Amino acid sequence: MGEAFPATSMPDRDWWTVLWPNPLALLEALGIKPGMTVLDLCCGDGYFTAPLAKLVAGKVYALDLDETMIEMARAEVDRQAVSVRQWIRADARDIADHLPENVDYVLMANTFHGVPDQLGLVQAVHSVLAPRGSFGIVNWEARPREETTVLGLPRGPKTEMRMTPADVAAIVEHGGFRSRAVIELPPYHYGIVFVAL
Repeated sequence: MGEAFPATSMPDRDWWTVLWPNPLALLEALGIKPGMTVLDLCCGDGYFTAPLAKLVAGKVYALDLDETMIEMARAEVDRQAVSVRQWIRADARDIADHLPENVDYVLMANTFHGVPDQLGLVQAVHSVLAPRGSFGIVNWEARPREETTVLGLPRGPKTEMRMTPADVAAIVEHGGFRSRAVIELPPYHYGIVFVAL
């Protein structure tokens, strides 16, 4: 089992509620549709996992390295009376060893900037996607941390860790993807959706 990616600790749930009061709308903006099978990669406390499970009627896998995060996510899914196909405790770079089927969409929110081997992770994601499957990444904008305040305090990763959409695309496209769309996710995030070639 690997170590957690650097600077990717889970923020207080109150942050997400302020940033995205309607997480389902964010998922739809990223192109996730009913009928898809989705992997919530590095699912954290389940802020997106539960609405994702609603959107795709339980056809979701949720993976995180941290057992505590998985338990929090499981509790949130139960609270919202939805289901997840499988909970997976594993390193994100080893997803091919744990998924029993290929998926239509891999979602990774607020974690990509901290991945030590980003190209290796991209290749792992590519290996578990169905043909023409999608990889959606949600990232903090590449702005100084002191400008991204939530509940009165600077939030998000260190300024030097933040990536522009072009930075992300340069890595992900090298791993066998084509950029399909960049979506603004105010106030401080963007989503970038790739399709597997």
